[in-house]
Amino acid sequence: MNFSKNKFIKKLVKDRIVLTAILILFSMYVFIGFAGFFAPYSKYFSDRDLSYSPPSKIYVIDRQGEFSRPYTYNYKRRFNPGTFRMDYIPDKSQKYYLEFFTKGQQYMLFGFIPCDIHFVGVDEPGRLFLLGTDINGRDVFSRLFYGGQISLTIGFLALFVSFPIGLLYGGISGYFGGKTDALMMRFAEAIMSIPSFFLLITLAAVLPANMTSVQRFAFITVILAFIGWAGFSRVVRGMVLSIKNKEFVEASRAIGASSMRTIVHHILPQTASYVIVAMTLSVPGYILAESGLSFLGLGIQQPDASWGNMLKEAQEYINVLYRPWLLTPGFLIFVAVLAFNLVGDAVRDILDPKSRMKG
Repeated sequence: MNFSKNKFIKKLVKDRIVLTAILILFSMYVFIGFAGFFAPYSKYFSDRDLSYSPPSKIYVIDRQGEFSRPYTYNYKRRFNPGTFRMDYIPDKSQKYYLEFFTKGQQYMLFGFIPCDIHFVGVDEPGRLFLLGTDINGRDVFSRLFYGGQISLTIGFLALFVSFPIGLLYGGISGYFGGKTDALMMRFAEAIMSIPSFFLLITLAAVLPANMTSVQRFAFITVILAFIGWAGFSRVVRGMVLSIKNKEFVEASRAIGASSMRTIVHHILPQTASYVIVAMTLSVPGYILAESGLSFLGLGIQQPDASWGNMLKEAQEYINVLYRPWLLTPGFLIFVAVLAFNLVGDAVRDILDPKSRMKG
């Protein structure tokens, strides 16, 4: 790929829309990487007395009309006989000031470093629900960070399984050709014909009950990745058929390089442009797959969080009408998928030799 890294980066960030998408994705991964720091509460925190509590109101002007440190009030629940719903009324008898870089519940930074510093919080018994709570009184804002750790990263697990298999399989098939190619492609087509959705339902039913929801969905994702490599391998095979008769491949054979070395070190690197584009454009598909499966109850299970199972509560129209904060995971899924697609399209345009010639 005769395209310098610096030139590639310059062309990628030249478009302001693409640059915005990159910054959004970078911010998302920073937030989920430091979820324990940014989230006021742990993903298992629950206050059932405040089920479906609306977002906390933040005040910066006190009752005398003067500027003050940011503060909030706790909510009191009261049943409204006219609407047959619970009303939440601010309890203005006690202010709870927002504290930044405050100590709170302990979490594991980077997965192994114990830490108890949070970006923002309030002193007990105050409650800070920036995006309200769900039916179990769990802070939606905090769970968005922990849910993003699943929704934004589990797709890469499938990529690391499916792409190496598809790349090597397609390379071998295209290089040897003949009966080997025909047999390998028929097998790939058989794999592609497996109805993945019904296979997924079957796997969800037969997996051991003692598996955690994260282990369960990781296993299902790996299984789907083993199915997903087939379509990718067909495209790689077609590219290898057009590359294997090039002069540099003939030179590799002439110096006595083995077939596998020729495939891995000389032919497959020539497909790098397509592989990069395909990987970039595949991530949104896995994000949507995880969200959809968790929404249907086949993926991440409560009390673990993912954007898909958080969005499940929003399927009730009463929640959409009166608790719109429960739609926030759906908005983040939309933004993440759109950003990945924008970046993927930009990478494809840059690495496409024809588009470079036009430029």
